[in-house]
Amino acid sequence: MSQRLRELIRAVRACKTAAEERAVIAKECALIRTAFKDNNESFRHRNVAKLLFIHMLGYPSHWGQMECVRLIASQSFPEKRIGYLGLMLLLTEHEEVLTLVTNSIKNDLNHQNQFVVGLALTCVGNLATEDIARDLATDIDRLLRTSNSYTRKKAALAMARVLRKVPDLTEDFVDRITQLIKDRSHGVQITAIQLMIDVVEAEEEYAVHFTRLVPSLVRILRNLLSMGYSPDHDVSGITDPFLQVKLLRLLRLLGKSNDSTSDAMNDMLAQVATNTETAKNPGNAVLYECVQTIISVESEAGLRQLAINILGRFLLNRDNNIRYVALNVLGRVALDDLAAVQRHRNTIVECLKDPDVSLRQRALDLIYVMVQQDNVQELTTEMLNYLVVASAEQRASIGSHILDTVERFSPSAEWRVNTLITLLSIAGGDVDDAVVSSTVMYIAQEEMLYSQTVHKLFSMMKNDSQQLGLVHCAVWCIGEYGERLLQSCPASLAQNEDKVYPAVTASDVVEGLHEILVMHNANETTKSLTLTALAKLTLRFSHDPTVTPRISELVQQYKASMAVELQQRSVEYGFLLGTEPAAATSIADLGGLRNETLTRMPVIDPAAFAARRAVIDEDEDGEVMAAGNSGAIGTLQAPTSNGTAAGGANLLDLDDIFGGSAAPVAPAAAAPAAQAVPQHPKTQSTEDILADIFSTPSAGAGASAVLAPTFAAPAQPTAQPLQPTGGDLLTQLGGVEPTAAPMGSNPSATVAAPGSGAAAPAPGAQPQAWPAAAPVVAPQAAAAQTSPGTAEFVAFEKAGLLLKFTLSKPDAADNTKTMVTVTFSNSSAVGMEGLVLQVATPKFLTLQMQPPSGTSLSPNNGNTTTQVFTLTNPQHGVKNLAVKLRIQYKSKLAVGGEQQITETAQVTQFPFAF
Repeated sequence: MSQRLRELIRAVRACKTAAEERAVIAKECALIRTAFKDNNESFRHRNVAKLLFIHMLGYPSHWGQMECVRLIASQSFPEKRIGYLGLMLLLTEHEEVLTLVTNSIKNDLNHQNQFVVGLALTCVGNLATEDIARDLATDIDRLLRTSNSYTRKKAALAMARVLRKVPDLTEDFVDRITQLIKDRSHGVQITAIQLMIDVVEAEEEYAVHFTRLVPSLVRILRNLLSMGYSPDHDVSGITDPFLQVKLLRLLRLLGKSNDSTSDAMNDMLAQVATNTETAKNPGNAVLYECVQTIISVESEAGLRQLAINILGRFLLNRDNNIRYVALNVLGRVALDDLAAVQRHRNTIVECLKDPDVSLRQRALDLIYVMVQQDNVQELTTEMLNYLVVASAEQRASIGSHILDTVERFSPSAEWRVNTLITLLSIAGGDVDDAVVSSTVMYIAQEEMLYSQTVHKLFSMMKNDSQQLGLVHCAVWCIGEYGERLLQSCPASLAQNEDKVYPAVTASDVVEGLHEILVMHNANETTKSLTLTALAKLTLRFSHDPTVTPRISELVQQYKASMAVELQQRSVEYGFLLGTEPAAATSIADLGGLRNETLTRMPVIDPAAFAARRAVIDEDEDGEVMAAGNSGAIGTLQAPTSNGTAAGGANLLDLDDIFGGSAAPVAPAAAAPAAQAVPQHPKTQSTEDILADIFSTPSAGAGASAVLAPTFAAPAQPTAQPLQPTGGDLLTQLGGVEPTAAPMGSNPSATVAAPGSGAAAPAPGAQPQAWPAAAPVVAPQAAAAQTSPGTAEFVAFEKAGLLLKFTLSKPDAADNTKTMVTVTFSNSSAVGMEGLVLQVATPKFLTLQMQPPSGTSLSPNNGNTTTQVFTLTNPQHGVKNLAVKLRIQYKSKLAVGGEQQITETAQVTQFPFAF
């Protein structure tokens, strides 16, 4: 015979290892199964009780469900009690076994023993399905009218489950529910109010049926407040706080967006708020619910102020739970009544110093909501102080909050820049890339702050180089405004400023950057930015002849680097600085070219920058696709905040970001090299706007190439063919042929201009601003000349699907139009069905698409399909063609069925002549 429940518990507690416990449980389960199989009725309830204990320990117990059903059918109350308890613990409402107990429950609802009826009602309230609820609704309704208060309160809770499962029955029982509120038993009143709350939360239209009960509810609440000591209902000096909380919650639901109902309860709410004792937790619970009700209903201004003051007192409580709920409610109140919350600002700020991390986080969220123009400096200081002790997981979020606060409420440009620099000095290694990019942008906008900022950043970089975000920002500023370090300047623009930054020698600046190159935590991004800054300092320190050799020496150290990015920058800057032999022999004078390439970055227009970031946040792709009548997809321009079209703004058209427009410039002028914006050492964020502006656009998924930039074009077409190469910067700058190309460069084929035998750039071609040290990738499949006026190249190739573009000029007299014939082929072993091509263009291009010749591709290049679209470029010779593709098709699977596949690509390797 198996042991008793006490003995089982004692045996389990005596186990020293999990293996011993499993052995005890396995042995006992075997004995219980044997007893069930032998149909031993005398010990069935004991075995089920032990099975429940085993279930609580986490071991499987589903094999004992039927024994619970048998115990429920027993006539003995102890067995019924164990049976119902096991039923509610071992089963869920989705078990089919429940259909077997409906009749037993119905019989128990008619039992003469009130405790048996209570067991059945409890089971209905926990496990009733829709079918059980419909079958037992009339029995529960009958029990709601019984004279036994114990049965009525159980029936009210069971009815809540019934109405939740079968909402159609609510209308039939509304009147019955309203009668329960008049019951003298507090237990029945609590359950009746809970039933009303469930009904109103499920169906708000039933609130109208209960609004006539508001005077009765207010009267009950008033009686509870004025009632003297009642031993049956007193809890720590508060008369039945459970009933008070339920009443206040129901009043909150009934008074929401209802002026007349709210007026009827305002006086009562004021009495509860002023007369409830807060010495013990029950009083605080009633006050908290009262505050929730006052805030939710249409209460008077004075009453709302009283509620906020109560929350302020909660913040002074030593119980962290009370302080937490107060901060939580104040966060919601601040959205509607910020002025009242501001009165408790000092108390809220003190919560930032609490040891409880959840309290600190909630206080920080509330402070972020409270920031306004008049308190931005004080609250931002508090957020920066908290940032010092915040965990690494919180720092990124806090940094983004501080950036948003500074952008919205900055009182001055100097304060904004200093605050962002302080932010980077505290958590530069943890904040988002947008913080570093925004800091660079705001520094560039304020010329009066150049000297103070570059001195401050250089000093901070020398003292602490652990925060890479600060280091990247400092290196960028030194490369742009390094000449300001050679002169002393005051630490701020204030007239009474006594602190002065001393002048720094050019050699000290260069050696400071050398320390950044060799520091242990410098990553590839840090070194890339530092090499660019060193190259730019050759112009800033051109008066000091001893600096350039040292810079050249530092740059040349990375000619053999294993990192392709660093190797490419080292080689290209070597040519640009004239340290390579090929540069000295191929170019007579590099001075003008170097001056134009390494000049200072243009200032970004903040309004255009904000609009561009909003567009990118809304649609990461930057274009909105729209279906045409032919089944092809064209481009639908998305409106920006100023009403202009911005469908292709994120593709290649970057002129508006600098506050200008697309206009041709002198063909002989070389565009300045844009220094790469500092990037966070962790990951490259797609939301980093400055990185998108100052670096080469990355190819989309499956794209075969990235557009190689052009820096200058001759005034007239020449007989020399243009050789565009993606990996070598100097070749594009002036036709220099290096002795050793950097790792990863790929030459491209010659591209023929339409109507001529040699390739040539268009007259007056606008130079594009690209970073001097940004990686320029050559097209993998360069456009090849097929015949005069035509060209073809592979635009996309992946998983056997190949798209080949054939370019031609439909009208020899109109150079603005280019006809693109797309040829689809499938070299894979499976067929492709439902082929759809979608094309998106920048806003300066016009797209016209024709229907495809077919939508199916046979395997192993069995057939080809073509589709033609025409691009009209009004800025031909100024801006090059570029499109984005989205290809959709269904690939047949070897095991049967189909798989929907979607690919995207950015095609930018169009020949310049087109």
